[in-house]
Amino acid sequence: MTERTCYTNDWQRTNPDIVIHLPRWPGGTDEYADHLHVEYTANGDLLAIWTNGTYESSSDVHMVCSRSSDEGRTWSPPEVLEKPVAPGMVPALAWPVFSQSGRIYIFYNQNLGIGEDGSRWQGVIRCKVSDDDGYSWQNGGVDIEWRHTKYDHPDPSVGRNCIVWQKPIRDARGRVISALSRWSSRMVYPRPVGGNRHHSDTGCELMRYDNIDAGPDPRDIQITWLPDEPGTIRVSPQIEPEASRGYSLAEEPAIALLPDGRLWMNMRTVTGRIWYTVSEDHGHSWRPPAVLRYRDNGAEVLHPKSPDPIYRTADDRYLLFYHNHDGYADGAMGPWDMDARRPLWMTLGEFRPAAHQPLWFSEPKLLCDTQKIGVGVTGLFWLAMYASFTEREGKRIFWYIDRKHFVLGRYITDELIADMKPPV
Repeated sequence: MTERTCYTNDWQRTNPDIVIHLPRWPGGTDEYADHLHVEYTANGDLLAIWTNGTYESSSDVHMVCSRSSDEGRTWSPPEVLEKPVAPGMVPALAWPVFSQSGRIYIFYNQNLGIGEDGSRWQGVIRCKVSDDDGYSWQNGGVDIEWRHTKYDHPDPSVGRNCIVWQKPIRDARGRVISALSRWSSRMVYPRPVGGNRHHSDTGCELMRYDNIDAGPDPRDIQITWLPDEPGTIRVSPQIEPEASRGYSLAEEPAIALLPDGRLWMNMRTVTGRIWYTVSEDHGHSWRPPAVLRYRDNGAEVLHPKSPDPIYRTADDRYLLFYHNHDGYADGAMGPWDMDARRPLWMTLGEFRPAAHQPLWFSEPKLLCDTQKIGVGVTGLFWLAMYASFTEREGKRIFWYIDRKHFVLGRYITDELIADMKPPV
């Protein structure tokens, strides 16, 4: 049986070093927290952006931000960036882009009330901008449409169901690029029935902001959608009858730049393994995805249907965070089971230019666990890492939300990773 605890000191369970925000009380409008993005601003402050609400997909979901001027020791009270335009028509799942011009853009999903299956995230992209280091924000005044593909509803007025979940990176030419998940319309792939192990069709894509470093008005941002051919980054769920019908479950792509200029992508699936792919042409085309291994011909990297973020460090190593089991662990019923989203492990990757899989990984190390203790009204005990990473002057910080409640940070020190040696 899952235990449940009050908030008293349970935010300490994952041993955080930094506290950005704790919910005020169970059942409040800030109990649910998700999609945390932290970045240094031009003047050296830390700016944190995340999604709040009473619970996930509630009608009061909204976006907030907070900042720290002392390296994360203290944080300003969360400031509401955007509220629902009407009950259920929520702004959510924001991601920032820091332009070389000094302008900060926050893009986010805006639900317009026209969608399928009541998804709160379906709709268009909206934008807010700041020209004073994130102290004040102005509406961008424009809706940006997601690329319309053959996987979307044939009526273009029905919003696309896409999510960007990680901070963008820069490609080998210095251009800002984000990775996204696209859930297919049930008009194209009917929603499967039969319980939690059956899933809607999904694939991975990217968007590149070609001129954003010039600081354009949001309506003048030039976006290139990648890959050139939509639907080329897909993974069979290996579950019938969806597999024989051509369904895919490849979601929440995490991308990183390799030292030789190629782009790396790993993604969550429902196969009990992380899958990955590589692009040699800046994202225009990609290898067929394959199961991630610790090295060529090595053991498979086990992981259920949960985020698996990867981050490149300043010394060209790679930190991958994952659950290190295939979904059948501690009462979880399979890789599709949301209760499989714990504990949290990490592995350290290094570049192997001559290898087929260009990143090889160390033995895993346990980072933290919730011991299956739930919190709040919803009683969540997951460690779903909709997280981010910063590094400056040798200080690496992994920013995460514990059980979709506590907004926290943890140092990834030299001592922590000193014994993590990828194979050579």
